[in-house]
Amino acid sequence: MGFLDNSTNNIIVDAVLTDYGRQLLARNDGSFSIVKFALGDDEVDYVTIKKFGRTVGKEKIEKNTPVFEAQTNQNFGLKNKLLSLSNPTLVKLPGVTLTGDVTSGKMSFKRTGSTASQSLTLSQNVTDENTIDPELRDQAFIVKLPYRFLELDGSDNTPDSIDSDDIATYIVTRDSTTTSIGGSQLTLTIKTRSISDSVFDYYGDADNKSQISSTVQVTGIQSGVVSELSIVVEK
Repeated sequence: MGFLDNSTNNIIVDAVLTDYGRQLLARNDGSFSIVKFALGDDEVDYVTIKKFGRTVGKEKIEKNTPVFEAQTNQNFGLKNKLLSLSNPTLVKLPGVTLTGDVTSGKMSFKRTGSTASQSLTLSQNVTDENTIDPELRDQAFIVKLPYRFLELDGSDNTPDSIDSDDIATYIVTRDSTTTSIGGSQLTLTIKTRSISDSVFDYYGDADNKSQISSTVQVTGIQSGVVSELSIVVEK
């Protein structure tokens, strides 16, 4: 959904279904139901506030910021979602630390063998604070990965959806353990799928067809924190 300004004093709401939304609607079995919505500020450049101050910066943002049109591709819509929090004194949002089979912010896989499966642990943290606000402790996470090449290990880890670009979306419950400051943790095992030589020829890197580069994205449902991790799959 987007707000379109047609150079008038009117605000027009442009709402469209995403590709995945149309898939659900096309089932025509009565299961399609819109039950909630989210707002985002992908267009806003907050450097304007730092440069001109809160009063002038806010006015410049309101008057000069171009507004995106509604996106039908759910992978591009609402990259930066807004949160509703009851704590009026909250000044810091949590971040995420990535550990496990991660080297310099990247996970490396082999098509077969011992490194065809790798472990990833996400832990919530917040700088210079002793605890994480309870409203921001993620109870579940949204995991998105390229399903042509990778999947989550485990019989219970069936994708909740797979879009037209073969991006699989999983909703995964947090671990039972927490960090020392009450943050949530999530441990994932990611493994390669069956990848043929022709897939490497088509999707392989331009300078090296023996490897495929992509990303894995994990979003905390309560905190909204998005973590993206580079991955490489080699023959």
